[in-house]
Amino acid sequence: MNTILKTAAAIAALLAANTISASANPLFLFGPAHSAPAAQTETTDERAELPARFRRQIVEYRSNEPAGTVIVDTPNTYLYLVLGNGRAMRYGIGVGRDGFTWSGVQTVTRRAEWPDWHPPAEMIARQPYLPRYMAGGPGNPMGARALYLGNTIYRIHGTNAPHTIGQRVSSGCIRMTNEDVTDLYSRVNLGTRVVVLPQAGRHASSGSRTVQ
Repeated sequence: MNTILKTAAAIAALLAANTISASANPLFLFGPAHSAPAAQTETTDERAELPARFRRQIVEYRSNEPAGTVIVDTPNTYLYLVLGNGRAMRYGIGVGRDGFTWSGVQTVTRRAEWPDWHPPAEMIARQPYLPRYMAGGPGNPMGARALYLGNTIYRIHGTNAPHTIGQRVSSGCIRMTNEDVTDLYSRVNLGTRVVVLPQAGRHASSGSRTVQ
């Protein structure tokens, strides 16, 4: 009888301890608690890492393109979203390195949040050590959002290397900070016209000054 009572007392004490732990952490009985995936939240203020001229801002901008058009100013590493009435939202970008710049007019044919990365065959041929697939997330070079351009291999996308904004480092894609590409993504729809200017010179009819 004493043995049974002692066993019952031990079980009761164990259950009480687990109840206290469970009340402090409701997931205790189901294994360790895990925080939300880092890919779902952004805690770093990327703007603080950028030179002032590459921080998102509304500027005066003259263009014949209608409001809603995206203009990639390749030589000056800016992307403009035309707002109309002589204004645009300007973002700092990274562009293609020497030999990988391109120009032309495309439309946004696909949008994706935290996109997976499938390096195109052309890139794998140059860099065979690259993975053939990488799931979306904070370590993915595609970043937080992607806008796919026509039937090309090019995209406007985020980056996990914000220090490369303002540089010529990509294989032709246009990269933005995750914060900025998320902002642009919220303003741009499928079918949006995207004008990519050549490396040779700036758009003749454009000019920009920050609007206070």
